[in-house]
Amino acid sequence: MASLGELTAGIAHEIQNPLNFVNNFSEVNSELIEELKQEIDKGKLEDAKKLAASIDENEQKIVFHSKRADAIVKGMLQHSRNSSGVKEPTDINALADEYLRLAYHGLRAKDKSFNATMKTDFDQSIERINVVPQDMGRVILNLITNAFYAVVERKSMTRISDINAYEPTVTVSTKKSGTRIEIMVKDNGNGIPQKVLDKIFQPFFTTKPSGQGTGLGLSLSYDIVKAHGGELKVETWEGEGAEFTIELPA
Repeated sequence: MASLGELTAGIAHEIQNPLNFVNNFSEVNSELIEELKQEIDKGKLEDAKKLAASIDENEQKIVFHSKRADAIVKGMLQHSRNSSGVKEPTDINALADEYLRLAYHGLRAKDKSFNATMKTDFDQSIERINVVPQDMGRVILNLITNAFYAVVERKSMTRISDINAYEPTVTVSTKKSGTRIEIMVKDNGNGIPQKVLDKIFQPFFTTKPSGQGTGLGLSLSYDIVKAHGGELKVETWEGEGAEFTIELPA
């Protein structure tokens, strides 16, 4: 439910941007139309033509941002449908990029002080691969949300004197390796202690404080990736960060 709330906040933020443009340009056009009427009444046709051109330009921007909001809504409706379990050709780079932004904005909406650097490195040679997009989106969202949590936790533990030297960073990348596709989510948080490394994919196991995690995210992610014929792996460097890798058949 917490992940759902963060995702919803992220969607709201994504839609709000184009809607702000639509509202702003609409208000400006209303003012320009009033000026246009006045110039026509005065018989100043050249000035009227200039105002009409500005109105037309703003109208094109309104249409552009309206279509952008429409595309966001349609895309998220597609991802939010109950999983049918049916695989379909999916742009894995676009899926990863979308959920990175949504996870970030979702956390920002919940905590205005939250801030982190997002980096991406997508292999453009990757063609669409057959996955259940809703399920794989949930896996990617969970890994990215965990990564953001890790960098926030490290920042909160960093000494005031060292705070400026630490830049919370989450990197999402993809790579085609032979007959496999890899999706990597890397953070520079505190890393995962070796003593719990073999437990992290177990149901209900969590290192988060009580009330902040169910311990189901990674176990469900592991099962989803397995159901796709893939592997979910982790590499960690205690005190320096961790990297989760989703390996899928190409």
